[in-house]
Amino acid sequence: MEKKIDIKSLALEELEEELRGKGQKAFRARQIFQWMHEKLADSFEEMTNLSKDLRQQLSRDYELVTLQKKDVRISRLDGTRKYLFGLSDGHVIESVLMKYKHGNSVCISSQVGCRMGCRFCASTLDGLERNLRPSEMLDQIYRIQKDTGERVSHVVVMGSGEPLDNYDSLIRFIRLVSDERGLNISQRNITVSTCGIVPGIERMAQEGLAVTLALSLHGPNDQVRKSLMPVANKYPLKEVLSACSTYFKKTGRRLTFEYSLVKGVNDNLREAQALAELIKDQQGHVNLIPVNPIKEREYVQSDWHAVEAFKVYLEKKGINVTIRREMGRDINGACGQLRRSFMEDIR
Repeated sequence: MEKKIDIKSLALEELEEELRGKGQKAFRARQIFQWMHEKLADSFEEMTNLSKDLRQQLSRDYELVTLQKKDVRISRLDGTRKYLFGLSDGHVIESVLMKYKHGNSVCISSQVGCRMGCRFCASTLDGLERNLRPSEMLDQIYRIQKDTGERVSHVVVMGSGEPLDNYDSLIRFIRLVSDERGLNISQRNITVSTCGIVPGIERMAQEGLAVTLALSLHGPNDQVRKSLMPVANKYPLKEVLSACSTYFKKTGRRLTFEYSLVKGVNDNLREAQALAELIKDQQGHVNLIPVNPIKEREYVQSDWHAVEAFKVYLEKKGINVTIRREMGRDINGACGQLRRSFMEDIR
């Protein structure tokens, strides 16, 4: 049986070409695009300004990806919502809605699982199952917006998976979610997190996008980084930071350096000093993250005094730094935790 085309992953121009080939006028493509990306339709049947024949033809020829809500957990501490979504092939992924004064931010997954192997992350414990399609990345946001009835204004591609390991889908996703004929989320409100895949960073610098790049740094030198992140064996910090400089020069977008603080591993003032030296010439700011402990690893969160001392040291060196506010700690807020507990339950 011929595989149906994933219609939600098509750009409007591609959709117009598709429908022209079926004898339809271009305005039909615009209507369908609006139904999918602005009105967030769950099915072709909802597209009531299309003829019944056209709706049936669309159902026959195209797949309209719609994720299934398997679970949602709401934090009593801060209202953070953690969603578990089912995909059509039986896999599950997770997404998180965080409410801030500046608007609603959704953290989405880019892969089912992850192959990067970062030691403190639950997403990577079972390895990579597969890449997500652009439609599956988009629909995490669409389901959450429909579920809450509130507009999503910020997107962080920082859930399960390494976005630059799913490069083509990522770029297509960004262009679709920021399309003014769809949800029209400003590219300046989109952050893509990477553990430091140099060719991907360099490619992305040439795309003409205005998204923020967040580098998962987590160590001030190659030695500490290798102990936490296997990817550091392939891409040394010198190469990674050079690619980040290229990204800043091409886009003008200030970088974010994510630094998870692990007690006794990378949280003392010696590391703070090395970090300040490492990034003093980079245009960016540091986001300190007290690591979320996961039961499969022995890593422990740094205590408050160590986190504060680390921050103060960096500030004295003129580095812009924030401590990420913990969100959803009471609902397994860290990447991969909810999906993993779900998988354990069904095994």
